[in-house]
Amino acid sequence: MILTNYFKKFFTSSEASGVLLIICVIISLFIANSSASDGFNNFLHTYIGLESINLKFSVSHWINDGLMAVFFLLVGLEIKREIVEGELSTIKSASLPIFAAVGGMIIPALIYIFFNHSNAYAKGWAIPMATDIAFSLAIVGMLGKAVPASIKIFLAALAIVDDLGAILIIAFFYTDSLHWINLGICLLIVVILILLNFFKFKNYFYYLIPGVFLWYFMIHSGIHATIAGVILAFTIPTNISKDIPSPLEKLESKLHVPVSFFIMPIFALTNTNITFHTGMIDGLFTNFGAGIILGLVLGKIVGINLFSWIAIKLGLSELPYKSRWNQMIGVGLLAGIGFTMSIFIALLSFKGHPNIQDEAKFAILAASLISGFSGYLLLKYSKQKKMFLSNYRKKYHKKF
Repeated sequence: MILTNYFKKFFTSSEASGVLLIICVIISLFIANSSASDGFNNFLHTYIGLESINLKFSVSHWINDGLMAVFFLLVGLEIKREIVEGELSTIKSASLPIFAAVGGMIIPALIYIFFNHSNAYAKGWAIPMATDIAFSLAIVGMLGKAVPASIKIFLAALAIVDDLGAILIIAFFYTDSLHWINLGICLLIVVILILLNFFKFKNYFYYLIPGVFLWYFMIHSGIHATIAGVILAFTIPTNISKDIPSPLEKLESKLHVPVSFFIMPIFALTNTNITFHTGMIDGLFTNFGAGIILGLVLGKIVGINLFSWIAIKLGLSELPYKSRWNQMIGVGLLAGIGFTMSIFIALLSFKGHPNIQDEAKFAILAASLISGFSGYLLLKYSKQKKMFLSNYRKKYHKKF
């Protein structure tokens, strides 16, 4: 009975999910720098699937474009629920993540361009623009009650807008060609999903079936397939009745455990696969390394908080409920975890140049570690600092 309760707590704890993710990162780095590296890489590049229907991809591709679409579906469901009835239900609260994400893309790109505008690395300008939604949310999940729920929702919304921006940048600047017929079919499927919502179909299976086809045609359109998960999430109905769980809430509850304890760990295990080489550390102090690291670490903090401050001062937005600016700085740091999407853009930017790709990967890893650890510590101890100051003021006022 004790064991059962223990595992119940484990599977309902967001902290456990974050710990598992970090363990997978460490295992992945260990494998990548051991004798098992070649075998692991060969496995990730093994093609599986049905070639007859154009669904034969590498294991890595299935994880990043298949399993991660399910992750984006879950995050999209949570964002929609908050927009309809939660922390993002007002225009001022919902607009802040958009302004913040725009700033968090523009400033990092400008910092990178400042360092690399006149050299061979200039085409990597989009590398520090991306936020790794999986890792950033895992770390904020580990903080538990140390940060208000509104901050977690804000980071999730910001990261989604950021990722959508990165996907659009890839589509317009790093994609060889878009397949317009497939995009047209995607649009038709979205219309069908909207009609299902309009006519109040309450079983979420009615949405998942067209959603699979949406993912299929999206993956063959030239646009990153994970966007299909977000689009699908926003068509699934919620708030039908306050007494009966909505289709959105039912699906959300079904996805939490598999996403947290299977999809995200698999994602971490396969994408932290970075082999260290001699001279990599020196590369961190070049214009290329500085552009990536400062873009992700400094650029995200400045961009997110500057644009948020401007939006709030203009009366267009408001701070997340019960949050403070030091917590917003912590969010800016966590948004500096670029990782997978940044690595993906680096691979597209420097095709045929494996040495440059490895330099970019190491700089992204270094920046993500700096951002992740410092963001975690700042957010974890910001509440304790507030309590300390509050107690100090009480004592001070009593004394004087």
